[in-house]
Amino acid sequence: MKQTNNKRIFFWILKVFVIWRLALFGFAVLGQKLFLFKESFPYLYKLTPYGDPLLWSWANFDGVHYLGIVYESYYAKFTQAFFPLYPLIIRFLDPIFRNFIVDGLFVSNFCALLALFVFYKLILLDYSEQVAKRSLIFLLIFPTSFFLGSFYNESLFLVLILSSFYFSRHKKWFLAGFFGIFASLTRFVGIVLIPSLLMEVFLIKGNYRKKIIPLLLSLMPILGLLSYMYYLQSDMGDPLFFVHSQVAFNVSRTTEKIVLLYQVFYRYIKMLLVVDIHQWLYFSVVFEFITGLLFLGLLIYGYIKKIRPSYLLFGIFSYLIPTFTGTLNSMPRYVLTIFPCFIALALIKNKWITAILSVLFVLIFGLSIMLFTRGYWVA
Repeated sequence: MKQTNNKRIFFWILKVFVIWRLALFGFAVLGQKLFLFKESFPYLYKLTPYGDPLLWSWANFDGVHYLGIVYESYYAKFTQAFFPLYPLIIRFLDPIFRNFIVDGLFVSNFCALLALFVFYKLILLDYSEQVAKRSLIFLLIFPTSFFLGSFYNESLFLVLILSSFYFSRHKKWFLAGFFGIFASLTRFVGIVLIPSLLMEVFLIKGNYRKKIIPLLLSLMPILGLLSYMYYLQSDMGDPLFFVHSQVAFNVSRTTEKIVLLYQVFYRYIKMLLVVDIHQWLYFSVVFEFITGLLFLGLLIYGYIKKIRPSYLLFGIFSYLIPTFTGTLNSMPRYVLTIFPCFIALALIKNKWITAILSVLFVLIFGLSIMLFTRGYWVA
């Protein structure tokens, strides 16, 4: 019976995934007809050798840096800000496809499909199938969900953290820690799995002796980060170079001090009053500001709705860590892996709120794809 259910779930997810992929392709084609390519996009010469714009445009912006790392390792100083697992997997697969961008898009889309399945199964541990389906749909129609199918590491990171939580819920602590290692080798935020898994251990009923091994295994995610730090120490003489290199990308980040959340929001309010509404920068500022407010609200709502504490802890840290640098830059993309917020969206009972959010998400989703694939910064 369980296998039959898994099969039914998988085919529903596959159907939704195919519809989502067709939407991505359709909006990208429409974008070619409606928008001129923004020539100010950097590193275009690195992408054009890989074929048609409908292929390489999914590797715009940070995708170019991942492409460079795949092609010639950490080819330039400061690209060490990008963690190594995603490029390593692409390089491993290259003998199959013989095209780095095709390799990366295969990895991203395959991981996205797997992430949807694991997410669904994880939600079913606490909620109904209706909530699971709504959560997945909200994730897929979110305006920046196209990054899950782009030449970025979003979907890889998402499937790793979801798998870690899934196995922790089934008390398979070694597997939870094992996936956590690769999560922290994909992104720094993967280290947040440690306090989240520790919280799962403390939720276990029984005496403390039974918790010793799970506690130790919950620390395993640190190994991924430590291995990358060891590499940076050997190569750059600075184990924290992935932090120190952030300032080179000119996105108003500071790594010299921690900026508190209220200070970040205050800065954005000032920008909204100062930036010319006709400049492209204004759209980015508004998008980042609204996303920041929305997901802060969803975390609070998730707490009210009693979403599992370990999920919320992961969500809170995942939300706060990027803001400590003083900006919400890229926040519309980072929130894709704050999975408890999509559960919170699915738990909203008010049909009007759900309908309004769904329509807004779909409209901005289509616009964002067209803009991103035509060389405009989205997140």
